[in-house]
Amino acid sequence: MATFQSLPGFREFYPEALARRNHLFRCWRQAAHVYGFQEYDAPVLEPLDLYKAKSGDEIEAQLFSFTDKGGREVAMRPEMTPTVCRLVGAKANALKRPIKWFSIADFFRYERMQKGRGRCFAQFNADIFGEAGPEAEIELISLLVQCLRGLGLEAADFFVRLSDRNLWFYFLEALGFDETQAKGMLQAIDKYERLGGEAFKIYTDAHGELAPERREKIEAFLAIKSLADLESVVGELGGENLTARLGDWRKVLGALEAMGLGEFVSVDLGVVRGLAYYTGFVFEAFDRKGDLRALAGGGRYDNLVGKLGGPDLPAVGFAIGDMTMELLLEQRGLLPDLVSKPDVYAVIGGADERLAAFADINALRAGGFRVDYPLRDLGFGKQFKAATESGARLAIIYGGDELARGVVKLRDLAKREEVEVPREQIALAVRDFLSGDD
Repeated sequence: MATFQSLPGFREFYPEALARRNHLFRCWRQAAHVYGFQEYDAPVLEPLDLYKAKSGDEIEAQLFSFTDKGGREVAMRPEMTPTVCRLVGAKANALKRPIKWFSIADFFRYERMQKGRGRCFAQFNADIFGEAGPEAEIELISLLVQCLRGLGLEAADFFVRLSDRNLWFYFLEALGFDETQAKGMLQAIDKYERLGGEAFKIYTDAHGELAPERREKIEAFLAIKSLADLESVVGELGGENLTARLGDWRKVLGALEAMGLGEFVSVDLGVVRGLAYYTGFVFEAFDRKGDLRALAGGGRYDNLVGKLGGPDLPAVGFAIGDMTMELLLEQRGLLPDLVSKPDVYAVIGGADERLAAFADINALRAGGFRVDYPLRDLGFGKQFKAATESGARLAIIYGGDELARGVVKLRDLAKREEVEVPREQIALAVRDFLSGDD
């Protein structure tokens, strides 16, 4: 007989694993709600051209794409940004701005598997549409920090690296680069952290020799790690665009500092996020120890809604992946025991007692209590063992003598203490016990 296994890169979630993932989702959803974001969902299958329009034909190599039975070229979604831009663009005139939306969904990419990256993964996505100023970045970066802090992480565990593609373009313009050369240089900068000085070969191969004084200034710009250093460099270069952009930096960092989040955010111009559709501030979250790939990433993409057929609409967004996040929480010992346990276990004496217990069990469950019981008749000893192993805090004992008197016994399974309770008061007694136990 054939033995079937899951496909490479696709995960299975047994109850314990699913409980851990649901814990992430619950914390992320709570953070989004308190920030006033609204949840949406969208198709898992989209026209292939939607992704080509955003990223070009080369994206197809990374997709699970095929021709469906209607002859349409389709793909399983590799990300949410094109989809949410399509949704917002379709109803932009009817939506109150700013539009603050989030989603938690599965995505699919046919790429090489590695630590923290699979071919099927989940992401939390949050986006703000309709706000052109840095106020949108302030809101999203603070939400990103809250999404991670809500899981028990603090400044010693992670930080957000903040950079700015607009600032880079203005800086390179001040050094004499034209737009094509500046784009080539940003491609090199995107690889600088991994390749060091060798990354500049990406630029020189396409655009010719890089003057030593230009390279020196670029590397000095990359070394900036504070607003004060940034102000110093911009002050020397001058220029209307650079000066105005520095004002946006002051606004973003000042607001995050006022929120008490300054320690979570680092100026880091080495982050440019290679995707060309980003148009301003970009940011990524990393663990402090540097053991893992990026925890989250995002930025401003003001031109994408219009590019995909909607109206011109400013936008900022970010995504957090579940796989790397769970690895970090496991490293830090921040994954709680999430296996579902009953509040109450019913210990049942016999057939007549079982019918009486069913009525009470159903009423307790309707009242929101988690109640379990043996599906088959068992001796009392086995039932008490099962009750203890289930993790329940309380047992309700249905014996013939007690039922004849209209009562049941409640046993504290930790202390092994029992009290008798009239059947009509079971729900109140259980509630009092559990609230006292908390």
